[in-house]
Amino acid sequence: MYNGQAVSLNTLNDGLVELVLDLQGESVNKLNALTLSELGEAVQLLEDAGDVKGLLITSAKPAFVVGADITEFVGMFSQPEAELHQQISRTHALFSQLEALPFPTLAVVNGMALGGGCELALSADFRVLGSDARIGLPEVTLGICPGWGGTVRLSRLIDAAAAAQWMLTGKPQKAQAALQLGAVDRVADAADLRAEGLALLQAAVSGEVDYLANRQRKQQALENGAELAAMAEQMAKKLDPNYPAPLKILELVTTHATLPFADALAAEVDGFVTLAKSDAAKSLVGLFMNDQLLKKKSRNWTKQAAPVTKSAVLGAGIMGGGVAYQSASTGTSILMKDIRDEALELGTKTATGLLNKQIEKGRLDEAGKQAVLAAITPTLDYEGFGDVDIVVEAVVENPQIKAAVLADVESVVPENAVLTSNTSTISIDQLAQSVSRPEQFCGMHFFNPVHLMPLVEVIRGSQTSDETIARTVAYATAMGKTPIVVNDCPGFLVNRILFPYFNAFNRLLLDGVDFERIDRVMEGFGWPMGPAYLADVVGIDTLVHADHVMQEGFPERMGHDGDVIAEALLDAQHLGQKNGKGFYEYGVDENGRRYKKATAIAQQLISERVEAPVELTDQEIIDRMMIPMCLEAVRCLEDGIVETPAEADMGLILGLGFPRFRGGALRYIDTLGLQEFASRAEANQAHGPLYQLTEGFKARLAEGRTYY
Repeated sequence: MYNGQAVSLNTLNDGLVELVLDLQGESVNKLNALTLSELGEAVQLLEDAGDVKGLLITSAKPAFVVGADITEFVGMFSQPEAELHQQISRTHALFSQLEALPFPTLAVVNGMALGGGCELALSADFRVLGSDARIGLPEVTLGICPGWGGTVRLSRLIDAAAAAQWMLTGKPQKAQAALQLGAVDRVADAADLRAEGLALLQAAVSGEVDYLANRQRKQQALENGAELAAMAEQMAKKLDPNYPAPLKILELVTTHATLPFADALAAEVDGFVTLAKSDAAKSLVGLFMNDQLLKKKSRNWTKQAAPVTKSAVLGAGIMGGGVAYQSASTGTSILMKDIRDEALELGTKTATGLLNKQIEKGRLDEAGKQAVLAAITPTLDYEGFGDVDIVVEAVVENPQIKAAVLADVESVVPENAVLTSNTSTISIDQLAQSVSRPEQFCGMHFFNPVHLMPLVEVIRGSQTSDETIARTVAYATAMGKTPIVVNDCPGFLVNRILFPYFNAFNRLLLDGVDFERIDRVMEGFGWPMGPAYLADVVGIDTLVHADHVMQEGFPERMGHDGDVIAEALLDAQHLGQKNGKGFYEYGVDENGRRYKKATAIAQQLISERVEAPVELTDQEIIDRMMIPMCLEAVRCLEDGIVETPAEADMGLILGLGFPRFRGGALRYIDTLGLQEFASRAEANQAHGPLYQLTEGFKARLAEGRTYY
């Protein structure tokens, strides 16, 4: 009947037709412009045919449909509102046309039916899911709502409260859960899936099952409007106002649930267009694209890499134990070496504690725990190092100690082994001087805690070979991490960009701005914690050490005009959370609740150094804090520390918790507009070189170019 590049129609027995989704040249089905166009042609043929009795919708791929083609979103969302509205409305009309066909329709869902794929399945009268399949509406993760009827059909099919939960979490739902709620009609094992779908379709064709009743159930308005409004009000209290999509989803479900079907669909289109035009959606879609770029780069490096079958970490403790856990739990056995038994015990305890948490969450059993522990070999000597493929040095952040350890281990590993250093600040070229094969040495900077933080900076020294980078990237990827390859400089990428932010914080303190207020303002901006709290979490001693490295590396820009409050705190033995007192004091009250309150010492040390307090608005505090960070990201790009804006921004998102809805420092500049950012920077130039625009930025502004 029809044979396209993504959609085909095949006649079956007894008047049945099968619509097969099979996007050529792709590993998965996506509802891109081509697929939607061909789907429209196929549905029109079915409507005109006159002799069709039932339609079976299937996929020739391992998954039904993974969603819309997100790579098309950037162009789509940049259209004028009226054009975007028309485009979304056309797909609405197509799905409604499919839903209104004068015979029963059934979707056989294998693998995944996500986003637009789920909405396509919802347009059919029946859905049969594979027992291992997943179905869901994850649009909220991109800053948008379902836009092809999902908010309407699902909320009427399974109850508005349950539908709202599906859409607010964005999590794919298991087959049995979807069946219990009524989102699907049957669940079948993979081997029986198509046959089960055909049997149900034939029952609908014969009249044994009333397909029109199913169709009407998806379109029937709900009557509990007041109850829904109360539910939405309660759920809204838990949502972050910086992310407009969850709030809009609640608003839509609440308002359109009681409307006629066509009016409800129209309301969804309006809501989708509003969200698609939001800064949050641009940032979150941009993050998805950035993530795809990082994965592509990692795949390219991994293809070139020699395999890693055995690894080693030098230095146990919390960091070494975290590296050992991450390696062993993802399938690569690892030696964990230290010079002290108590350090090995701490490393093993760290790994054991993490495994116990996995057991508590039901993600692991005791046998799995023991298998992971068996893949970690604690050792006080170099026995077994003769066949390791890669070594992660994770000893104390001291260049002399690191150099000695690296020289030691190089003498006992195979000649083709890769050596890496988990340093956060020390120059890779400086450390490379201690090894005889510098081409096989690079940085591999994990972030703490290792098991939670997804980023690994892979730092290329001036003599590091591509083979070394490839193996290190492959190992990081195998550990479930997201590696970003950066070039060597003080602080590398993430810490180099972070410390101008801390420098700006210190300047605000000396201007008399209360650090609790600064924390509140920056948390309101979207950071998971403000700079004072972050300093305590990092450790005041660690902060001061890294700050000295940055000052030495970039003295003109990163030096301080006055006293450094963190240094004064360190002198007062305030280490942050390490010893329970830093900018804040940490403890447990008489009711067993944890508390955090400003320490009198911090307030006193600051007040003694404030000469002339300055009155600032919240926005001025944000600008004072963010401009140095953003400009350092600009410099890292211009200096070639990273290749692309995507890598710079993803480093900040994954390594620092930069607000996702803002998309990273360079995306933030684009969102403000380069001219607006330049105006804000120029208004703050009296605060020193950290606030000076680069020549590259000025050229980009003059040429009307953005970073994305």
